[in-house]
Amino acid sequence: MAKSLEIRLRGISATFQHESRGDITAVKDLDLIIQPGEFLTLLGASGCGKTTTLRMIAGFQQPSAGEILFDGANVTNVPANRRDIGFVFQNYALFPHLSVFENVAYGLRIKRQNAAKIDAGVEQGLRQVGLQGLGGRMISELSGGQQQRVALARAIAIKPRVLLFDEPLSNLDAKLRVEMRSEISRLQEELAITTVYVTHDQEEAMAISDRIAIMNEGRIVQIGKAEELYRKPVSRFVAGFLGNANLVRGTALAADGGRVTLDIVGHRWTVATDATVTIGSVVDAVVRPEAISLSRSDGALPGIVEGRVFLGEKAEYRIRTGDLELLVVQWNPTAGELLAAGDTCSVNLPAAGVQLLV
Repeated sequence: MAKSLEIRLRGISATFQHESRGDITAVKDLDLIIQPGEFLTLLGASGCGKTTTLRMIAGFQQPSAGEILFDGANVTNVPANRRDIGFVFQNYALFPHLSVFENVAYGLRIKRQNAAKIDAGVEQGLRQVGLQGLGGRMISELSGGQQQRVALARAIAIKPRVLLFDEPLSNLDAKLRVEMRSEISRLQEELAITTVYVTHDQEEAMAISDRIAIMNEGRIVQIGKAEELYRKPVSRFVAGFLGNANLVRGTALAADGGRVTLDIVGHRWTVATDATVTIGSVVDAVVRPEAISLSRSDGALPGIVEGRVFLGEKAEYRIRTGDLELLVVQWNPTAGELLAAGDTCSVNLPAAGVQLLV
């Protein structure tokens, strides 16, 4: 396997012309460094620019401005077939009239490898994705998960220095998605290939990535490890996009020694923060559903259950307290703990579970 490389994007933009809407900018002046061997995921909703960014890295889309560098070499104008990449498409892009062997061998034949190297490369690729012995089958004889593995084997058989994925699991059912994301993560770690992965699935991104770059309107709005993004979002958008979040608003009553006391719906909470907060200012805060606890006894914040969904290992509640509706997650609930719609309860917001957005 060739040594993995660093990918650097400098001021990358992509603008398209639309007949009625004029120029549309899909990616705006984007800077990004992906370390050698890193697994980085571009996460965002449809139209945020993540797939366009991936296609520019691959060489399928020419940027309208900026530079793309592989290990310091400018590849902005280098065609895709000379960038030493493996690409796994959303629809797999397999050849239905060819066998599994020939699908995996395709890239090796394009590179004009001899028969012995093709045989060895295909055998190794199929073994790495758990499809050894299936080279003679036709694509139509395979399940969706097996077809995805063939696409992955084809991408790694050419021993690329960069591996790119465009929503590769979106066509699989829930159980297969979990299975395949674990397989992709294992294989990437084993091969240590610099990898860029595109998805709109938050759980998928958090499960497999070294770092996640959250995109919105053509820009990266925050980048970091999953736990950093989840626990310390920098904006309401990031907080609301990555995982479930309660976005609440309070008034700062006191600030001293890295702690701020907030009034939230008439009740006081003291939380830690590194930010400077002015007394009397209105402050936005994020409260994750699992950080909130409920009890039947009287407590700081009275609430009423407006709805409950029981999901086996957890129960999700919609709790109304004053003008505020909160999503609350209760893990491993027992029958005696479950609240029903219409029940009154007490809501507790632990200070450690409140993150200020300032």
